[in-house]
Amino acid sequence: MGRAMEGWGSGLIGVIIFSGSLPATRVAVGGLPPLFLTSARAAIAGALAAALLLALRQRRPSRADLVPLAIVALGVVVGFPLLTAIALERITSARSIVFIGLLPLATALFAVARAGERPKPAFWLFAIVGGLSVAGFALATSAGGSLAGDLLMVAAVAICGLGYAEGAALSRRLGGWQVISWALVVALPAAAPFALASAPATWDGVGGAAWLGLGYVSVFSMLVGFAFWYRGLALGGAAGVGQLQLLQPFFGFALAALLLGEPVAWPMFVTTAVVVACVAGARRFA
Repeated sequence: MGRAMEGWGSGLIGVIIFSGSLPATRVAVGGLPPLFLTSARAAIAGALAAALLLALRQRRPSRADLVPLAIVALGVVVGFPLLTAIALERITSARSIVFIGLLPLATALFAVARAGERPKPAFWLFAIVGGLSVAGFALATSAGGSLAGDLLMVAAVAICGLGYAEGAALSRRLGGWQVISWALVVALPAAAPFALASAPATWDGVGGAAWLGLGYVSVFSMLVGFAFWYRGLALGGAAGVGQLQLLQPFFGFALAALLLGEPVAWPMFVTTAVVVACVAGARRFA
């Protein structure tokens, strides 16, 4: 019971940290190019992770772990940050948070596919209703939205779900914080050169808010948050602790409204509530 409660506590801290990622990214892309932001955050976090692994003398992952680590890196280190950064040039962070309501379902779908489980028919019913709810919201609302931005968020959620599913499985063997640390190290040789190549020609137009946004997504979203999150999955179980992601949209709405002053219309809350109910039902029958 103690390990389970500790896992839930750790997972909740991770979700709260992740909730600031999209608002911070929205601030950062106001002064920094998306490609530079993505590669720089991965390079900064990768350097910190490498130093941490060396300082604590962690054993290297086996050869069999390299492909799963590469998938984690592709999903959560490169794919999700890059796609969301590009999307947030086109839509508000409040609108993007609606799509995060599908992340637990995407994680569950990839976990089902990887583990070969056979969910009950009700699972697919909830999955379809949840997906149609988000699609209907995206089509019916126009404020702060664009089709390209919405599609980018759908792709970001899908690839992040894959990275979460792979990371949850790896955390049972390597440990929670070790998984994201090694994934960051795997991505570092590519991230560092891309950061240098995609750097702005001049830094004159980059304000302090953009640097703070880069700092947050580099240290907290990319490393500290995942250390808590994967630790929570390892201690409390992915099926239970993973449901804490359902709280992320609501934390994100609060941050978008408080920090960025973005309007959070009632349809966003209604859509998120429907998605949360569908995801909870889907996981119940998975």
